[in-house]
Amino acid sequence: MTGNTVWLDLISPSHPFLFEGLFDGLPDTELRTTVRRKTETVDLAREAGFEFETLGRDFENVALRTAAVPIRTLQLVAQAPAADVSISARNAMCVLASRARGIPSIHFTDNDMTAFIDASLAERAFCRFRSAATHHVVPSAFRTSELTRWGADPERIHTYDGYKEDIYVAAFEPDETFTETLPFDTFVVLRPEALGAAYVDEEESLVPRLLDALVASETNVVYLPRRPGDRPHSEPYPDDRVYVPDGALDGLQLAWHSDGVLTGSGTMAREAACMGKPAVSFFPGPLLSVDRSMVEEGRLLHSRDPDAIASYLNSAGTDDRAPDRDRCFRVREEVSSLVRTLVENPRNPTFDSRRERSETHGSSRFGQ
Repeated sequence: MTGNTVWLDLISPSHPFLFEGLFDGLPDTELRTTVRRKTETVDLAREAGFEFETLGRDFENVALRTAAVPIRTLQLVAQAPAADVSISARNAMCVLASRARGIPSIHFTDNDMTAFIDASLAERAFCRFRSAATHHVVPSAFRTSELTRWGADPERIHTYDGYKEDIYVAAFEPDETFTETLPFDTFVVLRPEALGAAYVDEEESLVPRLLDALVASETNVVYLPRRPGDRPHSEPYPDDRVYVPDGALDGLQLAWHSDGVLTGSGTMAREAACMGKPAVSFFPGPLLSVDRSMVEEGRLLHSRDPDAIASYLNSAGTDDRAPDRDRCFRVREEVSSLVRTLVENPRNPTFDSRRERSETHGSSRFGQ
């Protein structure tokens, strides 16, 4: 490394583990970190071992959440740590603050949701702001037009062969004592849809029907409510069949030790799929390009039929598949090499550094 200092901004619960995995592959990086208060993000950042400053927060109220973005952006302009380059994921605040502070930004995303929905004015603005990053790092399955349509330079979109979840699954250390904290040894993990989010066009959760089907098939469930309104779905069932943790549990440990993961969003299902575990998305709408790629590869089931999901889990359980992370290690090595190149040359990576990375790591591609 050239000694460049990196400012890392974490704003969502999946980010601490993503960047813990990435920076495990960049041990010589001088890192300065900020974290936004959003659900478990601060706790998970601490668990992942980051030293950080907390700046700004999220809100459940949509209007407050939207208003908090420009306020936090101004906070970052004034208070973010000095650095040579910033790194973030789906983070308009960090990208804009980086531009205001005159430093290049490296932006991770795998979410092309506005390609499928009639996004709000605010979400479209966030898309344009995020696309203003100096560099974008995306999976090869990602629809890159979702960046270029908002103004991103195609020459600054860098792809890798895999999924972002591969990066931190590779760094994950299984804890064989983990299930001792649960009321059962065998279970599936269930997390609801993000009802009320701008990208979800659904008013009724599938969770009550899923719980009925899972309990009827004698499947134990670790249920992870997303919002307070999700918790009552578990009340008709005893704790030794449907268990709701009192606090945050490590999602990767849950996936590793489970017989399958079911989620109304995408991240937890992709984590399980990257481990080779049975993975189900019951997202109520068109899938992201990365999820469609996993469905096509046969590593992810997308369904909103509770009986079909229960049947799939029962069938998948007979395979006795052990988790396999060999592919994850290859993906993390590729992305770490890419990010090292970008951090060393953040304003304009040379063609020589691109060619060196391609020759060293095979199938990596820049642009699409």
